[in-house]
Amino acid sequence: MAMEDNESCGSRVVDLTTTSGRHQRKKLEVYNEVLRRLKEESNNHEALQPGFDDELWAHFNRLPTRYALDVNVERAEDVLTHKRLLHLAHDPANRPVFEVRLVQVAPVPNENSTDSVCSSSAKKEVSRSVHPPPAFGSSPNLEALACEFIKSEVHEDAAPPCANISRSMHEITFSTDDKPKLLSQLTSLLAELGLNIQEAHVFSTVDGYSLDVFVVDGWPYEEVVQLRTALEREILRNKKSWPIPSQSIIKQEQDLIKSEFDHLTIPFDGIDVWEIEHRLLKFEYKIASGSYGDLYKGTYCSQEVAIKILKSERLNAELQTEFAQEVYIMRKVRHKNVVQFIGACTRPPNLCIVTEYMSGGSVYDYLHKQRGSFKLPTLLKVAIDVSKGMNYLHQNNIIHRDLKAANLLMDENEVIKVADFGVARVKAQTGVMTAETGTYRWMAPEVIEHKPYDHKADVFSFGIVLWELLTGKLPYEYLTPLQAAIGVVQKGLRPTIPKHTPPKLAQLLETCWQQDPTSRPDFSEIVDILQQIAKEVGHERADRCKEKSSGGFFSALRRGHH
Repeated sequence: MAMEDNESCGSRVVDLTTTSGRHQRKKLEVYNEVLRRLKEESNNHEALQPGFDDELWAHFNRLPTRYALDVNVERAEDVLTHKRLLHLAHDPANRPVFEVRLVQVAPVPNENSTDSVCSSSAKKEVSRSVHPPPAFGSSPNLEALACEFIKSEVHEDAAPPCANISRSMHEITFSTDDKPKLLSQLTSLLAELGLNIQEAHVFSTVDGYSLDVFVVDGWPYEEVVQLRTALEREILRNKKSWPIPSQSIIKQEQDLIKSEFDHLTIPFDGIDVWEIEHRLLKFEYKIASGSYGDLYKGTYCSQEVAIKILKSERLNAELQTEFAQEVYIMRKVRHKNVVQFIGACTRPPNLCIVTEYMSGGSVYDYLHKQRGSFKLPTLLKVAIDVSKGMNYLHQNNIIHRDLKAANLLMDENEVIKVADFGVARVKAQTGVMTAETGTYRWMAPEVIEHKPYDHKADVFSFGIVLWELLTGKLPYEYLTPLQAAIGVVQKGLRPTIPKHTPPKLAQLLETCWQQDPTSRPDFSEIVDILQQIAKEVGHERADRCKEKSSGGFFSALRRGHH
């Protein structure tokens, strides 16, 4: 995760000219408001102690800026709860620590609506709710859920009773040391108790701890004591696997890859020469930056290249293994629709991967930053390019696992190539895999649920990408990534296919994102389907052109006879 600025309490000056600066200002505003409420309104004993101002500021700086942007300032006491849980999590004997409470979720009525079930009485009900609201406010998806609940409880011909305006749920907040697959373990824990996650907010601190807040329903009792006892019992039952050991990296690669102290050894078959001397690389400018690495435009022996370099301060055994796996996969692939690997520097701390430079940028940037769009023939060409690249990978037993628009790059000839094999894996001998990976908005339900999966997970992601190409929109844009994931798994959520979509293309979308992986097509089938659609679209365009030219000719003849 990206490090945040840990400025001291005495130097809270921010640069307001940048997005980061504006976010810092917002964080400072939230901090001041929480501090004011704790001291002036609730007269909280802890808030009146010497040094509390600095402790609270340090709490906000331990967490990502979005914590301050999302937290409900009207519930200042919740910030203290989060601060207390993170403190308790320092002691291994306590982990995981958690808090349970009842919350009231109320729908926000549409001001312009006169016949909505969520009428103005909802506002009155909010003010006299029996339980407090969630720690992170009443977000749109929870409001919609409350509205849906009300409608299900009320007869169409009856006015909604006031008692049904709000919906009670439970909020469970966990804190422990941040480890791989922690989210998987927490969600499994809640599922074991029959709880349905309706909203989740997941944060990692800069010093390696987690703060995970879930709003759930499905617990039949309003009392929290029984739920707390059930959680303690379930945690105790799984105590041997808690917390998750740092050695939980995929075991199947251990025979292929090993990391030595001064040199990262990549399996070598004597055919390729791909080790690059770092001094031969020339860095021109940064293209993108992430938590674990930066991407640069540069040159290697006078050739334009893209250089992905890992941040030395973030290097650990797991990240080195990921890097080694990416090199191992990339040096094996050769296809027109897969970004070409040129070489790598494998001597820490200068770990980097060098590939061909793709001057056209990513499909994601074209759609969402440049606000571009694809006409149907071009869209089909893009989709065919991607399908061919993915078919090649699957034929070579490589599962990409993070297929999305950001990982599709365009060259100067507008050829689309699949890129970024940072989380790709060689298919296991058993044919299934269980590692947590990918990006939630594009992720297949079986991957989200940490169930065994195979190459069909990429087909699901391709279906979402195809929808993205059609609409130019971000999948589930009104939901957070985690909310979207919960919707995909629990409610069968899928993007809405536009009405103007050609029927065969709409059918392809629906088959690609089937819940059952075995019902999804292979990429070899997808290539054939797309090429057939492209042929039909080409014939239709040709026919229209003939009609226009023919119509113009006969019209001219008729005009000549008058």
